[in-house]
Amino acid sequence: MFSKFFSLTEEKQNRILNAALKEFASKGYQKASTNEIVKEAEISKGLLFHYFKNKKDLYLFLYSHFMDLTMKEILEKIDWDEKDIFVRYKQIGYLKYDLFQKYPEMFNFIKSTTNEDAPEVKKGIDQKNKQLLSTGYQDMFGDIDVTKFKDGLDIQKTLNIIFWSLEGFAYRLRDQVLAVDINQHFLEELMVEMDAYIEILKKAFYK
Repeated sequence: MFSKFFSLTEEKQNRILNAALKEFASKGYQKASTNEIVKEAEISKGLLFHYFKNKKDLYLFLYSHFMDLTMKEILEKIDWDEKDIFVRYKQIGYLKYDLFQKYPEMFNFIKSTTNEDAPEVKKGIDQKNKQLLSTGYQDMFGDIDVTKFKDGLDIQKTLNIIFWSLEGFAYRLRDQVLAVDINQHFLEELMVEMDAYIEILKKAFYK
């Protein structure tokens, strides 16, 4: 469907992607201007709509593309020989950090979608989220080493507590994240805080 766009050079693709990410992240779907996107990307408006049918098409492509890209990067680059659930979780965090460096506006855009209520795109966002939730955790954590856990623990309940704790950490940060622009320093601080929570969970559940 987007073969014309993907036939462009990587440099040109990234210019268009980062320009669109920046505009949608800062203004939301309704107020975002395709005029500003083409100006930032240094392409004509006609060319943009040669690759994408309209603004809605571009917005939903961005969301689907970067959510899929995040999952693809994780599944391809994660060390599958490492079965420790906490090491695995940290690896995922650092892989996301690497993606931020390549697409600096990506996380600001993804973060902005959590408050996006434009009916034209909200349904598409929700559908993509359900798809990722139904497969994501099983793909990433289905093969972890459960022998590291203390004897006598209910493994499934323990895993649930770990996931709820780490997701709770993520949701606790949500309002804080929504209030700031995500930059390298901010992400580095998040990585340090995530490590501290992981160490607490390891002491609670590992032998």
